[in-house]
Amino acid sequence: MPSLEFELQKTSIGSAARAGKISTDHGEILTPIFMPVGTAGSVKAVNQQQLSKDVQAQIILGNTYHLYLRPGTEILEAAGGLHGFNGWHKPILTDSGGYQVFSLAASRKIKPEGVTFQSHIDGSKHLFTPERVIDIQRSIGADIIMAFDECPPYPSEYKYASDSMKLTHQWLDRCIERFESTPARYGYDQNLFPIVQGGTYEDLRLASCEYISSKNAPGNAIGGLSVGEPPELMYDFTALCCSNLPVHKPRYLMGVGTPWNILECIGMGVDMFDCVMPTRNGRNGMLFTTKGIINIKNKKWEKDFSPIDNGLPGELSNYYSLAYLRHLFVSNELLGLQLASIQNLSFYLWLVTEARNQILNDNFVTWKNEMIPILQQRR
Repeated sequence: MPSLEFELQKTSIGSAARAGKISTDHGEILTPIFMPVGTAGSVKAVNQQQLSKDVQAQIILGNTYHLYLRPGTEILEAAGGLHGFNGWHKPILTDSGGYQVFSLAASRKIKPEGVTFQSHIDGSKHLFTPERVIDIQRSIGADIIMAFDECPPYPSEYKYASDSMKLTHQWLDRCIERFESTPARYGYDQNLFPIVQGGTYEDLRLASCEYISSKNAPGNAIGGLSVGEPPELMYDFTALCCSNLPVHKPRYLMGVGTPWNILECIGMGVDMFDCVMPTRNGRNGMLFTTKGIINIKNKKWEKDFSPIDNGLPGELSNYYSLAYLRHLFVSNELLGLQLASIQNLSFYLWLVTEARNQILNDNFVTWKNEMIPILQQRR
């Protein structure tokens, strides 16, 4: 039996939005949930204590490709896995590296055996097979690990998307075989999620949902979206996948997205999200707030001594002023990057928590429709 359990607690009136609870060996996760991205074992500019206390994160991500290259599995194993290495003792999810391989299109070769690629660090050559990816994720020790997939670009010809989907399914079978034939490490269980692919072709997505569902995994992911397609297509295919994946298993939409993307996709039945946007945009001076988007570098904030975001319950959002945060950015002070990252992550976690509350109170659709125009406005 897998250690991950999912309790579906409520489905919204008027939409497919759900509130649930995921239980893992490292703790519970209330859904819908946003997962901060800690690609190399660290969420950029934010330490683990801040993630737990200020951001209220319940689960974070690591990445197989990056952790394999640095620090490497030998060091991770000696530390007792990523939990022991980075001191984060709540749940962790690891992406299999399929998306990173996708982004290395100029320096990788895809074959049925696996993917040969060059390291972005030193140019050295490496081979990722489904079996190797499972072995690496066993060494990392995340609570939720992802199957190795091939992510087709947008746009893709039908034949490419079809062949890519079939390859992803073949690799999934090999991932499952390897996963079931190897023990979990470090005294707790891991859980393997397969990934739906198929590009922007309805018949392929339906076929992939059917194949992935037949594996009876503890949860399922939707991949290959938010790769350049128009938002309308992302929404259409997210809704299609959600309506064809098991109801009583968590659904994870990979790499999405803006606050309004997240609210729309919650309404379609997605439970789990991740994206680098809150930290990446924060480091560039874009703040997501409960009243809209701020470019903190703008001169209009120079003498604005109001809190960064008094709509958030977090202490830091109310302790520092917009004027002070602008000063940090124009002075190139590192504290500015940290505070902006904490603000954005705190906002994202507030957003999904509030969505959950609205689902439980049967008010999600009305609240979502009121919130999206506010969140999209530029202040």
